[in-house]
Amino acid sequence: MSDKRLRVVLCWHMHQPEYRDPLTGEYLTPWTYLHAIKDYVDMAAHLEDAPEGVQAVINFPPVLLEQITSYARRVHDLLECERHPGDPLLAALALEPPVQPRETRRALLQRCLQAHQQTMIDRFPPYARLAALARRALETDTGPGYLTDIHLTDLVTWYHLAWLGETVRRRDPRVRTLMEKEQDYGMADRRLLVTIIGELLAGLLDRFSALVDAGRLELSTTPYTHPMLPLLIDFKAATEARPDTPLPQHPYPGGLERAQWQLQKARRSFSEHFGHEPTGCWPSEGGVSAATLQLIGQSGFRWTASGQGVLRHSLADADPDSGQLHRPYRLDEDGPVCFFRDDELADLIGFSYSHWHGDDAVADFVERLEGIAAEGDGGRVVAVILDGENPWEHYPDNGFHFVPALYRALLQSGELLLTTFSRCLDDTAVPVEHLPHLVAGSWVYGDFGTWVGDPDKNRAWDLLCDAKAVFDERYPHLHDAAHKALTLRQLAVCEGSDWFWWFGDYNPEEAVDEFDRIYRRHLATLYELLEAPCPPTLDTPISVGSGGPEMGGAMRRSHE
Repeated sequence: MSDKRLRVVLCWHMHQPEYRDPLTGEYLTPWTYLHAIKDYVDMAAHLEDAPEGVQAVINFPPVLLEQITSYARRVHDLLECERHPGDPLLAALALEPPVQPRETRRALLQRCLQAHQQTMIDRFPPYARLAALARRALETDTGPGYLTDIHLTDLVTWYHLAWLGETVRRRDPRVRTLMEKEQDYGMADRRLLVTIIGELLAGLLDRFSALVDAGRLELSTTPYTHPMLPLLIDFKAATEARPDTPLPQHPYPGGLERAQWQLQKARRSFSEHFGHEPTGCWPSEGGVSAATLQLIGQSGFRWTASGQGVLRHSLADADPDSGQLHRPYRLDEDGPVCFFRDDELADLIGFSYSHWHGDDAVADFVERLEGIAAEGDGGRVVAVILDGENPWEHYPDNGFHFVPALYRALLQSGELLLTTFSRCLDDTAVPVEHLPHLVAGSWVYGDFGTWVGDPDKNRAWDLLCDAKAVFDERYPHLHDAAHKALTLRQLAVCEGSDWFWWFGDYNPEEAVDEFDRIYRRHLATLYELLEAPCPPTLDTPISVGSGGPEMGGAMRRSHE
C-alpha cells in the first residue's frame, strides 16, 4: 500500500550577488559574510539538531558559494599572514584603527547601523547605546569625529556580535565572554571574534555536505550569477503574462548562448564546492519560460520550480485548487519536472509569522497543511520555497525557536511527510502531470515586472545590451587566457538579476543607491577588461529610490 501522507518540501533559497570589485578584489558591501555567520550557520545548525526524519532542500547559487570560500580564505590569510581582508568592515574589526578620513569614518558608522532595530540593536543594550551615539554623531556638525576610536571599535565589535547566528551566541563560550565584557574591546578581543568568524566561514559548506551525506538535506543550485534566464533569452517573455510591458530598446545579444553558459557553469561550480552533481535547479526568482525549461533539462537537471502565479496563468485558472497546485508537472516529455510554490504558505513564513508567538505560528502552519492533506487523495506535493536568510532578522532570536519547532511539528504529524524534490521524483506515489502550456513568469506576481518594464529597469538593460555588443566585438581578440576568463566572468556578473530588482523609485533610497553604484561599477569594469572606452552614461545614476517597502525591499510578497 502506498504512503498517502501529504508530501511537504521546505526549500530555503540563499543568495547574495557578486560584491567584489574584480580589479581590486575589494568587497563593496559585507552582506555575504554577515549572512553567512548569522543565517547560513543557523540554518545548518537547525538541521543538524533536528530529529531523524527531518529533511529539507537548500539552494545555493554558485556566485554565493565562491564568495563564501573567498571570505574563508581571506580571514585565514588575515590571521596567519596579517594580510588585509579586502573588506572595509572586516578590516575595521580586525586591524588597529588608522587615522581615517572623515568620510571613511562616516561610512563605517552608517554601515554599523544597518541592522534590525528591535531584534538586533535594541536587544543588546551596549550596542543600542553605541548606535544612539553613532546616530547623534552623524547628525552633528562635528560628525564622525564626535566618536573616539574606542567608541568606534566597540561599535564595530558589537555590530559583528549582533550579526552572529543565535546558535553561535548560545553555544560558543568565547562569544558569551565577549558579550559579557560589553565595552573597551582591545585587539585581542577583536582578533578572537575574527577567529570565530573565520571558523564559521571555513566550516560552513562542509556542514551542509555532511547533512547531505546524512540524508537530511538536498542541495540545489541556480544559474551561475543568478540571472533572469527568460529575459536573457528573449525580453518578449515578459509580455506573456503582461502584454503591455514596455521592453528595452534591443534584444540581449546572444542571450540563448549566455543562458546555456550560465547553467553549465553553475553545474561545474556547484560540483567543485560540494563534490557531487546537482539534481535540481531553482531558476533565479523562479523565472521560467518554455525555452528556459528546455535549457534546464538539456543541462542535466531533473527538477526545477517556479511560483504559483506562473501555474495560475498557465492553467488560465484564477485560483488553482490543491489538486492542481500541489502536483509536479512536466511541460515536455523529456524536460525537467517542475514544482510550483505554494505562495500563501511561503509568505506566511516570510512575512507574517515573525509577528506571532512561535508555537502559535507553527501550530497554524501545520494545521493548514493538515487541512490540505484532508482535501484529497495522496500523491500531492506542497512546495514551500522561500528566502532562507532575510526573514530571520524579523523573528525573535533569528528564528531560533520557530525553525526547530517547525521541523519537529511537521515530523510528528501523522498526515505529513517531510521530503525533498529529488525524493519525490523517485516516489512512485507521486505522479507527474502533463502541463500543456506554460506562460512565462516568476514567483513574484507570476510575471517579470520586478525586473523589466519600469523605465529605470529598462535603462539598466539597455546599458547591459550595449556592453554585450562591445563584448561580442572585442572578446574574440583578447589573447591572454586568464584575462579572457576574468572578462567572461565579469559579463556574467553584470547579467545578475539583483541589479534590476532594486531599480525603481518604490525601493528605499539607500539600497537603490548602493546597488546602482555597484552595477555601474561592474559595467565599467567590463569595459575596462575589454580595453574599450567606458561610455559617459555610466557616470549617471540609473535610478533614485524614495520608497519604504515591506522588509526594506529585500523580500517581496508573491502577490499584491
